[in-house]
Amino acid sequence: MQKTLLCLGFGYTARVLAQQLLAQGWRVIGTTRDAREDRPLAEVEIITWPGNPLPLKGVTHILSSIGPNVAGDPVLAALSAEIAAAPDLEWVGYLSTTAVYGDRQGGWVDETATVAPTSERGHWRAMAESQWQQVPGLPLHIFRLAGIYGPERGPFAKLMAGRARRIVKPGQVFSRIHVDDIAQTLLASIKTPSPRAIYNLCDDDPAPPQDVLGYAAELLGLPVPAEVPFDEAGMTPMARSFYGENKRVRNNRIKDELGVELLYPSYREGLRAVLKAEDMERFVPPAEPPAL
Repeated sequence: MQKTLLCLGFGYTARVLAQQLLAQGWRVIGTTRDAREDRPLAEVEIITWPGNPLPLKGVTHILSSIGPNVAGDPVLAALSAEIAAAPDLEWVGYLSTTAVYGDRQGGWVDETATVAPTSERGHWRAMAESQWQQVPGLPLHIFRLAGIYGPERGPFAKLMAGRARRIVKPGQVFSRIHVDDIAQTLLASIKTPSPRAIYNLCDDDPAPPQDVLGYAAELLGLPVPAEVPFDEAGMTPMARSFYGENKRVRNNRIKDELGVELLYPSYREGLRAVLKAEDMERFVPPAEPPAL
């Protein structure tokens, strides 16, 4: 029987995973809210959803990355019974977020830490996780993702456009993960499933955001942007909410249980790879204006 992955939400991470599975002979189905969206992987079967029935018969694997709302997970609100009854399922992956851990004032958390969200998006994700866990008999795997970056999701375009700001909040760190390392972790879980498992996906180096942006500027040969104090940054409420959570996330479980060796163990290796992928290595910084 051909392995078939149904991506509920064919977004950034799903595209990277799909590309690797297609090369292994898998069938891949992806959902989108708008069928007119660009679809770079022609082999992927795209279904507009909500709006059309989903072919769950024959689907062996499901990856859900559709975000929750105030009521929880919209996929389960519409399809809980159908997913529970799907006859061929071997693996289900739900992409959650480390926001479910809330604010730890810079302390470390692993998968044994209590779920204690402090933001709205964290509360919604925690609710969605619980709803997925309540579907009977589901071979469920939950992946709690740190901040995702990769090609077309790095800081270089903003730096080149002069729009990047190094916002500094003393003691603030963020964990992050390159999309290729997400994909390889999902592949490892698919190869060695462990239903009901929960995994943190992040690199080895939680770091202040201003350090990451400064390193990216150095890679481009641009001046490091000046620091902007957090309280003077004039950020949107959504942007400020990210700074309301400060924690360091451990990733030992993906290494110990899945044998994952991170391709990009810190933002330094990851940003160098993004720079190469975005073909910016030939970027020539603008010349200094002549002295008056």
